[in-house]
Amino acid sequence: MDEFENIKNKINLRDIKSPFIKKIIFSFLNKKQTLNMIMYNKDLQKILLLNIKDFKEINSKYKIGVKNGKGKEYNYDGKLIYEGEYLKGKRNGKGKEYHINGLRKFEGEYLKGEKNGKGKEYYYNGKLKYEGEYLNGERNGKGKEYYYNSKLKFEGEYLNGKKWNGKGYNKNGKKVFEIENGSRKGKEYNDDGKLKYEGKFLNGERNGKGKEYYDYDGKLEYEGEFLKGERNGKGKEYYKNGKL
Repeated sequence: MDEFENIKNKINLRDIKSPFIKKIIFSFLNKKQTLNMIMYNKDLQKILLLNIKDFKEINSKYKIGVKNGKGKEYNYDGKLIYEGEYLKGKRNGKGKEYHINGLRKFEGEYLKGEKNGKGKEYYYNGKLKYEGEYLNGERNGKGKEYYYNSKLKFEGEYLNGKKWNGKGYNKNGKKVFEIENGSRKGKEYNDDGKLKYEGKFLNGERNGKGKEYYDYDGKLEYEGEFLKGERNGKGKEYYKNGKL
């Protein structure tokens, strides 16, 4: 008697109301056992929005058993989460991911199960969030990022998922910062587009030597060292009239 028979004899899925508990049960089973459990339980098929006809084509239509060619993936509620190409059981080639509401989440290229090549990300409302290049599942190379209202947020280059070189904009379309070589040097601008800070950054915060300017006239306010976004270390402060 195999593992599936032991589980089937001990557990009646009809008595389990929680989808979360069912997911836990599935997590201990391999794909073949999961398929068997679904096939022999009509109540579970209803939960998954599937039927026996679907399983006659299981090897070519669903990820369970799909190794090469086109296929689909569903979550435990029967919602489509991916459709596209596979190679050796992993996403490979062109494919699409979906939000739980059925709208696109990602569309692009995959390699060995990871986003790789050109692709597009979408917000939950279906609007474009990012378009550009990927490497090993992360944004890498040239790309553009957008606000929820479709206004441009950033354009430039990414490295290992982080902004590396480029320009950032506020929701009114005005440039608010520049990044050079992974935020080691950069600039920040106020909402009017005037220079607010120029210097070094670390993890998106002012860190190292830099200069801070008054908002209204762009004159130098502080020159010195920063740590985690705050003035820290040696520095010079200036009055609004330019005196030290």
